Amino acid sequence: MTTASSKSESRIQVIDRAALLLDAISRYSTPVKLKVLSAETNLHPSTAHRILGSLINNRFVDRDQNGEYRLGQRLLQLSSRLHTDVDLRALALPYMEQLRDKLGETVNLTIREGDVVIYFEKATPNRMMHVQQIIGSRAPLHVTAIGKLMLGVGGEDEIRSYAERTNLPAYTRNTLSSLPDLINECATSAERRYALDNEEAEIGVGCIGVLLYDRNGVPTAGLSVSAPIERRKHEWVEDLIAAGDAISEQLGYVPVTQGAA
Repeated sequence: MTTASSKSESRIQVIDRAALLLDAISRYSTPVKLKVLSAETNLHPSTAHRILGSLINNRFVDRDQNGEYRLGQRLLQLSSRLHTDVDLRALALPYMEQLRDKLGETVNLTIREGDVVIYFEKATPNRMMHVQQIIGSRAPLHVTAIGKLMLGVGGEDEIRSYAERTNLPAYTRNTLSSLPDLINECATSAERRYALDNEEAEIGVGCIGVLLYDRNGVPTAGLSVSAPIERRKHEWVEDLIAAGDAISEQLGYVPVTQGAA
């Protein structure tokens, strides 16, 4: 009896420790070193390494050539189905390809994981010069169009909490590192239903993004178009919103105005 109880407690402890490691990894926009994860979770490096090894075997975590860790593809796939019973990637990709062909630029599908957005799928144009986003790469919420929308729909308290956790690091000279500026930009973006990234994550690159909603009205992902800043056009907003609405409808979302009619 005692042995069985001890084994049960041990297994629960391992799950708790694995959850701590996943939470720690999700707070970073780039792969994380073992010593950082060990310090953040108060786990001995050998213990963290052993648990991370199991998470890698189950594809919940990836380890790159530098020995650093990031969330794995299996976890991303599960995250994309958090609020829906359909395959978000398969559903969104035809709309993404249509946008890519019409606009001639890279179209991205992103999901939120903690304080970052993760590039989950992309449709790239057949042209020599285009923005190349790596699937699985991460970017802080406040430097991306989708991230600012997600903060905006969360409200001012969520934006303030995010700012306290991250200190709003600047990635370029255009990054919104002032809390009042970020609050204003996020609120404006949420109200108009689209957001811009004006070279805030990378100089020379501009983005336009919209949110995708599930049947419960929860923003489950984001759709964006990325282009060299000199090629980005504001008239793309209409096409992007239309595609976002179509994907959200496929996810079962019914806008409030339609539901009230």
